[in-house]
Amino acid sequence: MRGVRFLLEFAKADEALRARRIRSTIVVFGSARVRADGPGRHGRWYEEARRFGRIASERGGALEAGTFRDNVIATGGGPGLMEAANRGAFEAGAPSIGFNISLPREQKPNPYCSPDLIFRFHYFAMRKMHLAMRARALIIFPGGFGTLDEAFELLTLRQTGKSAPIPIVFVDEAYWRGIIDFPSLAREGMIDPADLGLITFAETAEEIWSALLAQGLVPTAASSAGSPAAETTLGA
Repeated sequence: MRGVRFLLEFAKADEALRARRIRSTIVVFGSARVRADGPGRHGRWYEEARRFGRIASERGGALEAGTFRDNVIATGGGPGLMEAANRGAFEAGAPSIGFNISLPREQKPNPYCSPDLIFRFHYFAMRKMHLAMRARALIIFPGGFGTLDEAFELLTLRQTGKSAPIPIVFVDEAYWRGIIDFPSLAREGMIDPADLGLITFAETAEEIWSALLAQGLVPTAASSAGSPAAETTLGA
């Protein structure tokens, strides 16, 4: 019956998002372990994620009532930087999505997701599909294994042409350069040098938003045309 469970996990979230007329999302990844009052750079990361959630919601089309909503904040639904992005959307009065998953620790739904847009998945694969299929941009705040897994999943979809061209922004260049030597992948022939162009770095919420606009993000639902993004973003 595993196939049936896959179907149900897909259909439940899909129907709820269609009912709210959510056509596209901005996906925000980041560590569940970061706190607003955490050590070192944690507080700054949290605040920038929170600011970005508000900026994207106010300027991106998530507040468009009565029509399709575009660029709605979507996260993994947990605490930390996911919570911060959902919180920013909440403070803007916009809906936001939490694609949660059952894990032994850390992953509990945060209180800032819209109550009818919190989903708990059993399968990582189905969760990733929902994160990808409506995404119009990907924002990657500092994180660990889970964040890396999700980031490279979307980078691979872009590299292979399995998703439409979308901006991918890594936040805090010093952090990410210290974790991954991206140019080394090209020097060793593991990726094409052109693949490095898939990655943009930013430091603040305003810089993130500017990078998205510079890379073609359509900022409002009213100026976006066509069928729901769910039908056009992810390759068949």
